[in-house]
Amino acid sequence: MKSIAQEDSLGCGIACVAFILKLTYKEAKNLFLDGKRRAKEEPNFYCGEIVGILENVGLSYEYKYLKKRLKHKIYRSNTIVYLRKSKKYPFGHYLVRYENKWMDPWINFPKENINAGFRKRLPGKPIYAIMSQS
Repeated sequence: MKSIAQEDSLGCGIACVAFILKLTYKEAKNLFLDGKRRAKEEPNFYCGEIVGILENVGLSYEYKYLKKRLKHKIYRSNTIVYLRKSKKYPFGHYLVRYENKWMDPWINFPKENINAGFRKRLPGKPIYAIMSQS
């Protein structure tokens, strides 16, 4: 499966949803837009909003704060993790698990030429997981 690059500076969550749903970034972004958010705004979404989008298309997802006993669950395919804010990721960052790798929608961060790709290891500490309930 091909990685999906984020097209907005804070669009990593959208790119992860696009990857799971096998959509383009633009198609997935349209799922997020409603009367409260406009395409002109920076698309920065919380875990609950991502769960809501996945549920709107018929998937059963939930998000959890990661405690030590839940860490093993992040390694299931199509699990999205949110990395905590750090010096490298001042707004945090979303990645999605697929076939024993992490799809990173901005793998060459902080360069302006945004490239997506796959990583073997997470580039930071995950603090939330958005997981399938099935």
